[in-house]
Amino acid sequence: MGLLQLFKSQFLCHLVICYVFVVSGLIINLLQLCTLPLWPIDKQLARRINCRLGYSIASQLVALLEWWSGTECTLYTDPESYPLYGKENAIVVLNHNFEIDFLCGWTFCERFGVLGSSKVLAKKELAYVPLIGWMWYFLEIVFCKRKWEEDRRTVAQSLQNLRDYPENYWFLLHCEGTRFTEEKHQISMQVAESKGLPKLKYHLLPRTKGFCITVQNLRGAVTAVYDSTLNFRNNETPTLLGLLNGKKYHADLYVRRIPLESVPEDEEECAAWLHRLYQEKDQFQEQYSQTGRFPGPTVSPPRRPWTLLNWLFWTCVLLYPLVGLLVQLVSTGSSTTILSTVALCVAASVGVRWMIGQTEIKKGSSYGNKNAPVNNN
Repeated sequence: MGLLQLFKSQFLCHLVICYVFVVSGLIINLLQLCTLPLWPIDKQLARRINCRLGYSIASQLVALLEWWSGTECTLYTDPESYPLYGKENAIVVLNHNFEIDFLCGWTFCERFGVLGSSKVLAKKELAYVPLIGWMWYFLEIVFCKRKWEEDRRTVAQSLQNLRDYPENYWFLLHCEGTRFTEEKHQISMQVAESKGLPKLKYHLLPRTKGFCITVQNLRGAVTAVYDSTLNFRNNETPTLLGLLNGKKYHADLYVRRIPLESVPEDEEECAAWLHRLYQEKDQFQEQYSQTGRFPGPTVSPPRRPWTLLNWLFWTCVLLYPLVGLLVQLVSTGSSTTILSTVALCVAASVGVRWMIGQTEIKKGSSYGNKNAPVNNN
Protein backbone atom coordinates (compact mmCIF):
# COMPACT_ATOMS: atom_id res chain seq x y z
CA MET A 1 0.00 0.00 0.00
CA GLY A 2 1.44 3.37 -1.06
CA LEU A 3 1.54 6.44 1.15
CA LEU A 4 -1.33 8.10 -0.73
CA GLN A 5 -3.50 5.00 -0.42
CA LEU A 6 -2.65 4.77 3.28
CA PHE A 7 -3.60 8.42 3.72
CA LYS A 8 -6.97 7.88 2.03
CA SER A 9 -7.78 4.95 4.29
CA GLN A 10 -7.35 6.96 7.50
CA PHE A 11 -10.29 7.57 9.82
CA LEU A 12 -9.55 11.31 10.02
CA CYS A 13 -9.88 11.69 6.24
CA HIS A 14 -13.22 9.90 6.28
CA LEU A 15 -14.38 12.09 9.13
CA VAL A 16 -13.52 15.27 7.20
CA ILE A 17 -15.24 14.01 4.03
CA CYS A 18 -18.39 13.09 5.95
CA TYR A 19 -18.38 16.39 7.86
CA VAL A 20 -18.10 18.45 4.67
CA PHE A 21 -20.82 16.44 2.91
CA VAL A 22 -23.31 16.57 5.77
CA VAL A 23 -22.85 20.24 6.72
CA SER A 24 -22.72 21.52 3.14
CA GLY A 25 -25.76 19.39 2.31
CA LEU A 26 -27.78 20.89 5.15
CA ILE A 27 -26.76 24.41 4.10
CA ILE A 28 -27.83 23.66 0.52
CA ASN A 29 -31.12 22.17 1.72
CA LEU A 30 -31.74 25.43 3.59
CA LEU A 31 -30.96 27.46 0.47
CA GLN A 32 -33.38 25.26 -1.48
CA LEU A 33 -36.04 25.98 1.12
CA CYS A 34 -35.44 29.70 0.54
CA THR A 35 -36.42 29.26 -3.12
CA LEU A 36 -40.02 28.37 -2.20
CA PRO A 37 -41.30 31.99 -2.43
CA LEU A 38 -39.82 32.21 -5.94
CA TRP A 39 -41.85 29.31 -7.37
CA PRO A 40 -45.17 31.18 -7.83
CA ILE A 41 -43.31 34.20 -9.24
CA ASP A 42 -40.89 32.54 -11.68
CA LYS A 43 -41.14 28.76 -11.67
CA GLN A 44 -38.49 28.22 -14.35
CA LEU A 45 -35.93 30.38 -12.55
CA ALA A 46 -36.59 28.48 -9.31
CA ARG A 47 -36.02 25.23 -11.18
CA ARG A 48 -32.72 26.44 -12.64
CA ILE A 49 -31.50 27.58 -9.22
CA ASN A 50 -32.41 24.23 -7.67
CA CYS A 51 -30.56 22.40 -10.45
CA ARG A 52 -27.38 24.23 -9.42
CA LEU A 53 -27.97 23.67 -5.72
CA GLY A 54 -28.72 19.98 -6.28
CA TYR A 55 -25.58 19.66 -8.37
CA SER A 56 -23.55 21.03 -5.47
CA ILE A 57 -24.65 18.06 -3.32
CA ALA A 58 -24.65 15.24 -5.87
CA SER A 59 -21.33 16.27 -7.41
CA GLN A 60 -19.57 15.69 -4.08
CA LEU A 61 -20.40 11.99 -4.33
CA VAL A 62 -19.29 11.95 -7.97
CA ALA A 63 -16.03 13.64 -6.90
CA LEU A 64 -15.56 10.86 -4.35
CA LEU A 65 -15.68 8.33 -7.18
CA GLU A 66 -13.81 10.29 -9.84
CA TRP A 67 -11.15 12.19 -7.91
CA TRP A 68 -10.76 10.55 -4.49
CA SER A 69 -11.09 6.93 -5.63
CA GLY A 70 -9.79 7.61 -9.15
CA THR A 71 -12.25 5.11 -10.60
CA GLU A 72 -12.06 4.94 -14.40
CA CYS A 73 -15.16 4.90 -16.60
CA THR A 74 -15.09 3.51 -20.14
CA LEU A 75 -18.12 3.99 -22.35
CA TYR A 76 -19.08 1.56 -25.13
CA THR A 77 -21.44 3.27 -27.53
CA ASP A 78 -22.30 4.09 -31.12
CA PRO A 79 -20.15 7.02 -32.38
CA GLU A 80 -23.21 8.47 -34.14
CA SER A 81 -25.16 8.59 -30.88
CA TYR A 82 -22.34 9.99 -28.74
CA PRO A 83 -22.72 13.66 -29.88
CA LEU A 84 -26.40 13.60 -28.80
CA TYR A 85 -25.67 12.70 -25.17
CA GLY A 86 -26.43 15.67 -22.95
CA LYS A 87 -28.14 17.51 -25.80
CA GLU A 88 -31.57 15.85 -25.44
CA ASN A 89 -33.98 14.56 -22.82
CA ALA A 90 -33.78 10.79 -22.40
CA ILE A 91 -35.03 7.85 -20.34
CA VAL A 92 -32.02 5.88 -19.10
CA VAL A 93 -32.63 2.19 -18.31
CA LEU A 94 -29.94 0.88 -15.92
CA ASN A 95 -29.21 -2.56 -14.54
CA HIS A 96 -29.12 -2.83 -10.75
CA ASN A 97 -26.37 -5.26 -9.73
CA PHE A 98 -23.84 -3.22 -7.74
CA GLU A 99 -23.78 -1.14 -4.58
CA ILE A 100 -22.50 1.93 -6.44
CA ASP A 101 -24.36 1.56 -9.74
CA PHE A 102 -26.45 4.64 -8.89
CA LEU A 103 -23.23 6.60 -8.48
CA CYS A 104 -21.90 5.38 -11.82
CA GLY A 105 -25.17 6.56 -13.36
CA TRP A 106 -24.62 9.98 -11.78
CA THR A 107 -21.07 10.03 -13.15
CA PHE A 108 -22.43 9.32 -16.62
CA CYS A 109 -24.82 12.26 -16.14
CA GLU A 110 -22.02 14.53 -14.90
CA ARG A 111 -19.72 13.89 -17.83
CA PHE A 112 -22.46 14.99 -20.22
CA GLY A 113 -23.57 18.00 -18.15
CA VAL A 114 -26.98 16.83 -16.90
CA LEU A 115 -26.23 15.79 -13.31
CA GLY A 116 -28.00 18.73 -11.66
CA SER A 117 -31.20 18.26 -13.66
CA SER A 118 -31.40 14.47 -13.84
CA LYS A 119 -34.39 12.63 -12.37
CA VAL A 120 -35.10 9.22 -10.88
CA LEU A 121 -38.10 7.17 -9.82
CA ALA A 122 -37.60 6.71 -6.07
CA LYS A 123 -39.57 5.29 -3.18
CA LYS A 124 -41.60 7.85 -1.25
CA GLU A 125 -39.75 7.33 2.04
CA LEU A 126 -36.60 8.87 0.59
CA ALA A 127 -38.32 12.27 0.26
CA TYR A 128 -38.07 12.65 4.05
CA VAL A 129 -34.35 11.86 4.30
CA PRO A 130 -32.12 14.94 4.83
CA LEU A 131 -29.53 15.90 2.21
CA ILE A 132 -30.29 13.64 -0.78
CA GLY A 133 -34.02 13.18 -0.14
CA TRP A 134 -34.69 16.86 0.51
CA MET A 135 -32.57 17.80 -2.49
CA TRP A 136 -34.66 15.44 -4.61
CA TYR A 137 -37.89 17.00 -3.40
CA PHE A 138 -36.85 20.40 -4.77
CA LEU A 139 -35.60 18.81 -8.00
CA GLU A 140 -39.10 17.39 -8.59
CA ILE A 141 -37.97 13.80 -8.39
CA VAL A 142 -40.80 11.34 -9.03
CA PHE A 143 -41.65 9.44 -5.84
CA CYS A 144 -43.75 6.29 -5.62
CA LYS A 145 -45.18 4.11 -2.84
CA ARG A 146 -44.87 0.86 -4.83
CA LYS A 147 -48.66 0.55 -4.59
CA TRP A 148 -49.86 0.72 -8.16
CA GLU A 149 -53.39 1.95 -7.53
CA GLU A 150 -52.00 4.99 -5.69
CA ASP A 151 -48.93 5.44 -7.88
CA ARG A 152 -50.82 5.39 -11.18
CA ARG A 153 -52.21 8.89 -10.58
CA THR A 154 -49.44 10.51 -8.52
CA VAL A 155 -46.55 9.27 -10.69
CA ALA A 156 -48.35 10.30 -13.89
CA GLN A 157 -48.93 13.80 -12.51
CA SER A 158 -45.29 14.15 -11.41
CA LEU A 159 -44.12 13.08 -14.87
CA GLN A 160 -46.48 15.52 -16.57
CA ASN A 161 -44.92 18.30 -14.49
CA LEU A 162 -41.58 17.58 -16.16
CA ARG A 163 -42.81 18.21 -19.68
CA ASP A 164 -41.93 21.90 -19.54
CA TYR A 165 -38.67 21.48 -17.60
CA PRO A 166 -36.27 24.27 -18.65
CA GLU A 167 -33.08 22.18 -18.85
CA ASN A 168 -32.09 18.92 -20.53
CA TYR A 169 -32.51 15.99 -18.17
CA TRP A 170 -32.15 12.23 -18.06
CA PHE A 171 -34.75 10.16 -16.25
CA LEU A 172 -32.89 7.24 -14.66
CA LEU A 173 -34.85 4.00 -14.19
CA HIS A 174 -33.87 0.77 -12.45
CA CYS A 175 -36.69 -1.28 -14.01
CA GLU A 176 -35.84 -4.35 -11.92
CA GLY A 177 -37.19 -2.40 -8.94
CA THR A 178 -34.57 -3.68 -6.51
CA ARG A 179 -30.91 -4.66 -6.48
CA PHE A 180 -29.93 -8.10 -7.82
CA THR A 181 -29.29 -10.87 -5.29
CA GLU A 182 -29.28 -14.62 -5.81
CA GLU A 183 -32.37 -15.02 -3.64
CA LYS A 184 -34.32 -12.37 -5.53
CA HIS A 185 -33.12 -13.79 -8.86
CA GLN A 186 -34.39 -17.24 -7.98
CA ILE A 187 -37.82 -15.86 -7.07
CA SER A 188 -37.91 -13.68 -10.17
CA MET A 189 -37.14 -16.62 -12.44
CA GLN A 190 -39.95 -18.61 -10.82
CA VAL A 191 -42.24 -15.76 -11.84
CA ALA A 192 -40.78 -15.84 -15.37
CA GLU A 193 -41.49 -19.58 -15.62
CA SER A 194 -45.06 -19.14 -14.39
CA LYS A 195 -45.68 -16.42 -17.00
CA GLY A 196 -43.97 -18.22 -19.86
CA LEU A 197 -41.22 -15.60 -20.17
CA PRO A 198 -37.60 -16.43 -21.11
CA LYS A 199 -35.38 -16.67 -18.05
CA LEU A 200 -32.62 -14.15 -17.42
CA LYS A 201 -29.18 -15.03 -16.09
CA TYR A 202 -27.84 -11.64 -14.99
CA HIS A 203 -31.01 -9.62 -14.33
CA LEU A 204 -34.30 -9.77 -12.50
CA LEU A 205 -37.49 -9.54 -14.53
CA PRO A 206 -38.23 -5.86 -15.23
CA ARG A 207 -41.30 -4.36 -13.59
CA THR A 208 -42.97 -2.92 -16.60
CA LYS A 209 -45.62 -0.56 -15.24
CA GLY A 210 -43.16 2.10 -14.07
CA PHE A 211 -41.42 2.10 -17.43
CA CYS A 212 -44.67 2.18 -19.42
CA ILE A 213 -46.17 5.06 -17.47
CA THR A 214 -42.90 6.99 -17.83
CA VAL A 215 -42.91 6.51 -21.60
CA GLN A 216 -46.59 7.43 -21.87
CA ASN A 217 -46.25 10.69 -19.94
CA LEU A 218 -42.89 11.84 -21.31
CA ARG A 219 -43.53 10.98 -24.94
CA GLY A 220 -43.00 14.17 -26.93
CA ALA A 221 -40.80 15.69 -24.22
CA VAL A 222 -38.19 12.89 -24.32
CA THR A 223 -36.58 11.84 -27.59
CA ALA A 224 -34.78 8.58 -26.76
CA VAL A 225 -34.25 5.63 -24.44
CA TYR A 226 -30.65 4.98 -23.42
CA ASP A 227 -30.30 1.27 -22.69
CA SER A 228 -27.35 1.19 -20.26
CA THR A 229 -25.62 -1.93 -18.96
CA LEU A 230 -22.89 -1.60 -16.31
CA ASN A 231 -20.13 -3.99 -15.32
CA PHE A 232 -16.77 -3.85 -13.56
CA ARG A 233 -13.50 -5.34 -14.74
CA ASN A 234 -11.80 -8.30 -13.06
CA ASN A 235 -15.06 -9.39 -11.38
CA GLU A 236 -14.76 -6.48 -8.94
CA THR A 237 -17.56 -5.91 -6.43
CA PRO A 238 -17.26 -2.18 -5.68
CA THR A 239 -18.69 -0.66 -2.50
CA LEU A 240 -19.23 2.86 -1.25
CA LEU A 241 -16.95 2.09 1.69
CA GLY A 242 -14.29 1.00 -0.79
CA LEU A 243 -14.57 4.37 -2.55
CA LEU A 244 -14.24 6.14 0.80
CA ASN A 245 -11.04 4.18 1.42
CA GLY A 246 -9.73 5.40 -1.93
CA LYS A 247 -9.95 2.05 -3.72
CA LYS A 248 -9.84 2.39 -7.50
CA TYR A 249 -12.23 0.46 -9.75
CA HIS A 250 -12.75 0.36 -13.51
CA ALA A 251 -16.33 0.61 -14.73
CA ASP A 252 -17.44 -0.39 -18.23
CA LEU A 253 -20.77 1.00 -19.39
CA TYR A 254 -22.53 -0.06 -22.59
CA VAL A 255 -25.10 2.44 -23.89
CA ARG A 256 -27.47 2.07 -26.83
CA ARG A 257 -29.55 5.01 -27.99
CA ILE A 258 -33.04 3.90 -29.02
CA PRO A 259 -35.40 6.54 -30.49
CA LEU A 260 -38.51 6.79 -28.32
CA GLU A 261 -40.80 6.49 -31.34
CA SER A 262 -39.65 2.86 -31.67
CA VAL A 263 -41.14 2.05 -28.24
CA PRO A 264 -44.80 0.95 -28.63
CA GLU A 265 -47.51 3.20 -27.20
CA ASP A 266 -49.84 0.37 -26.20
CA GLU A 267 -49.16 -0.70 -22.61
CA GLU A 268 -49.06 -4.45 -23.29
CA GLU A 269 -46.83 -4.01 -26.32
CA CYS A 270 -44.61 -1.61 -24.36
CA ALA A 271 -44.27 -4.22 -21.58
CA ALA A 272 -43.34 -6.90 -24.12
CA TRP A 273 -40.79 -4.51 -25.65
CA LEU A 274 -39.16 -3.98 -22.24
CA HIS A 275 -38.94 -7.74 -21.63
CA ARG A 276 -37.18 -8.14 -25.00
CA LEU A 277 -34.82 -5.33 -24.04
CA TYR A 278 -33.82 -7.15 -20.86
CA GLN A 279 -33.24 -10.36 -22.79
CA GLU A 280 -30.82 -8.38 -24.97
CA LYS A 281 -29.20 -6.85 -21.88
CA ASP A 282 -28.66 -10.37 -20.59
CA GLN A 283 -26.89 -11.29 -23.82
CA PHE A 284 -24.61 -8.25 -23.47
CA GLN A 285 -23.71 -9.30 -19.93
CA GLU A 286 -23.03 -12.83 -21.14
CA GLN A 287 -20.68 -11.47 -23.80
CA TYR A 288 -18.91 -9.35 -21.18
CA SER A 289 -18.58 -12.36 -18.90
CA GLN A 290 -16.96 -14.38 -21.68
CA THR A 291 -14.80 -11.73 -23.37
CA GLY A 292 -14.32 -8.98 -20.78
CA ARG A 293 -15.83 -6.33 -23.05
CA PHE A 294 -19.11 -5.11 -24.45
CA PRO A 295 -19.76 -4.86 -28.21
CA GLY A 296 -18.76 -1.79 -30.18
CA PRO A 297 -16.10 0.93 -29.98
CA THR A 298 -15.06 2.60 -26.73
CA VAL A 299 -14.63 6.17 -25.58
CA SER A 300 -13.65 7.63 -22.21
CA PRO A 301 -15.59 10.86 -21.63
CA PRO A 302 -13.20 13.24 -19.84
CA ARG A 303 -13.69 14.15 -16.21
CA ARG A 304 -14.92 17.70 -15.82
CA PRO A 305 -13.22 19.87 -13.16
CA TRP A 306 -16.45 21.20 -11.63
CA THR A 307 -17.01 18.30 -9.24
CA LEU A 308 -13.51 18.71 -7.80
CA LEU A 309 -13.76 22.50 -7.60
CA ASN A 310 -17.13 22.31 -5.84
CA TRP A 311 -15.73 19.76 -3.39
CA LEU A 312 -12.65 21.90 -2.66
CA PHE A 313 -14.81 24.99 -2.22
CA TRP A 314 -16.97 23.40 0.48
CA THR A 315 -13.94 21.80 2.14
CA CYS A 316 -12.17 25.17 2.47
CA VAL A 317 -15.29 27.03 3.59
CA LEU A 318 -16.23 24.48 6.25
CA LEU A 319 -12.83 23.37 7.53
CA TYR A 320 -11.63 26.87 8.38
CA PRO A 321 -14.14 27.50 11.21
CA LEU A 322 -13.85 23.87 12.35
CA VAL A 323 -10.07 24.07 12.73
CA GLY A 324 -10.43 27.38 14.58
CA LEU A 325 -12.96 25.82 16.96
CA LEU A 326 -10.74 22.82 17.62
CA VAL A 327 -7.73 25.02 18.32
CA GLN A 328 -9.79 27.05 20.76
CA LEU A 329 -11.08 23.92 22.47
CA VAL A 330 -7.60 22.49 22.90
CA SER A 331 -6.16 25.77 24.19
CA THR A 332 -8.96 26.90 26.48
CA GLY A 333 -11.47 24.10 26.80
CA SER A 334 -11.81 21.76 29.72
CA SER A 335 -11.07 18.06 29.40
CA THR A 336 -14.80 17.39 29.56
CA THR A 337 -15.44 19.70 26.57
CA ILE A 338 -12.65 18.12 24.56
CA LEU A 339 -13.86 14.58 25.31
CA SER A 340 -17.42 15.57 24.43
CA THR A 341 -16.25 16.99 21.09
CA VAL A 342 -14.29 13.83 20.31
CA ALA A 343 -17.30 11.69 21.25
CA LEU A 344 -19.53 13.80 18.99
CA CYS A 345 -17.13 13.35 16.05
CA VAL A 346 -16.96 9.61 16.62
CA ALA A 347 -20.76 9.40 16.83
CA ALA A 348 -21.06 11.36 13.59
CA SER A 349 -18.61 9.03 11.88
CA VAL A 350 -20.44 5.94 13.14
CA GLY A 351 -23.71 7.41 11.89
CA VAL A 352 -22.29 8.03 8.41
CA ARG A 353 -20.74 4.57 8.35
CA TRP A 354 -24.18 3.18 9.21
CA MET A 355 -25.73 5.06 6.27
CA ILE A 356 -23.00 3.71 4.00
CA GLY A 357 -23.75 0.24 5.30
CA GLN A 358 -27.32 0.56 4.10
CA THR A 359 -26.04 0.60 0.51
CA GLU A 360 -24.59 -2.88 0.94
CA ILE A 361 -26.38 -5.51 -1.12
CA LYS A 362 -26.93 -7.78 1.87
CA LYS A 363 -28.76 -4.92 3.63
CA GLY A 364 -30.74 -3.84 0.60
CA SER A 365 -34.48 -3.61 0.14
CA SER A 366 -36.59 -6.73 0.77
CA TYR A 367 -38.61 -5.79 -2.30
CA GLY A 368 -38.67 -8.96 -4.39
CA ASN A 369 -37.90 -11.39 -1.55
CA LYS A 370 -40.19 -14.19 -0.47
CA ASN A 371 -41.55 -12.18 2.42
CA ALA A 372 -42.66 -9.45 0.05
CA PRO A 373 -45.49 -9.74 -2.49
CA VAL A 374 -44.17 -10.76 -5.90
CA ASN A 375 -45.55 -8.69 -8.77
CA ASN A 376 -43.48 -8.24 -11.85
CA ASN A 377 -45.93 -6.01 -13.69
